[in-house]
Amino acid sequence: MERRIALKNMAAAMGAMVSLPTWASGWSNVSLGKAQYTTVGQAEVLKAIVESIIPKTDTPGAGELGVATFVQRMITDCYDKKAQDTFSKGIDAVEAQSTKSFSKSFADASKEQQLQILREMEKSSDADQKGFFGMVKNLTIQGYMSSEYVMTNLTHFEFIPARYHGCVPVKKGMSTDN
Repeated sequence: MERRIALKNMAAAMGAMVSLPTWASGWSNVSLGKAQYTTVGQAEVLKAIVESIIPKTDTPGAGELGVATFVQRMITDCYDKKAQDTFSKGIDAVEAQSTKSFSKSFADASKEQQLQILREMEKSSDADQKGFFGMVKNLTIQGYMSSEYVMTNLTHFEFIPARYHGCVPVKKGMSTDN
């Protein structure tokens, strides 16, 4: 009986090793495809939110790398219905707060105004708003750090580290014999 369990586990491990290169590679906008948003303006608002979390400096920001699509795809494909509802209501709450406070869309607000709204959400006593901000912030960081651009240009990711260099010269004089 234990042998069967061991064989099943070995088969599962081999299957995981075969599929490893597929999911371990960095994502790009092309590999994600088109994201589905529940309302028309949510795409622009989410792009502005992720750009506010990781803005453009001497490296591209999260909005420029398409992290908003990554966040939306993760919410749609990997989270339950309750989290998806929290996400949709959170985007609507960000837009409503911006319209109420500044009489303009969150995407059109200045960087300082956007940061003010996000800080208010982070410190909010409403659990849904706080949960929304935490979820979007974590997914933004995950999406940015696992993007193809960051993995290849900034972190210099190597799928198999510690290469063998067979043409390295050996130094003379390393002997202990005199």
